[in-house]
Amino acid sequence: MILGYTRLHGRGGHEAGRQLLSRLYTERTGAPLPPILRTPEGKPYFPDSPWHFSISHTRRHAFCVLSRNNVAVDAEELDRRVDLRLAQKVLSPGELAQFEAAGDKARALLVFWVLKEAQVKLTGQGLRGYPNKTNFSLGDPRVLVIDGCLVAVMEEGKEEHHVI
Repeated sequence: MILGYTRLHGRGGHEAGRQLLSRLYTERTGAPLPPILRTPEGKPYFPDSPWHFSISHTRRHAFCVLSRNNVAVDAEELDRRVDLRLAQKVLSPGELAQFEAAGDKARALLVFWVLKEAQVKLTGQGLRGYPNKTNFSLGDPRVLVIDGCLVAVMEEGKEEHHVI
């Protein structure tokens, strides 16, 4: 698995994410980016390639993960303003207890949020209702801090993570 990121520098997040995906795909495979289709639920995929990918963008960054395994990424800027009241609706009881005990509640909520978003991207089911049926931990090793962002990467199977 390889994870890349770039600052937007005036580009839109979608544009920057696609450019990053194209670069990563070509660097990893030596081939140009293949066509991208979507499942009926909306998950993008390569129809004739063994590679899987996921893209996420924030106000200032785009992130892309590429793997031979099903993979997902989600990111949020650490300085993003969050409504802490949302915790009551989106966190499971175990997550809510960790949130309540956290010194930095905004960061805690963002950690849980990127994990929840990455999970729904991985399953391809999308976010429906309130995602309060999970049981994530604030210390989940799949959450990285990269250039001022919290980034959750989920992958089926295990490979070494490379950030470029």
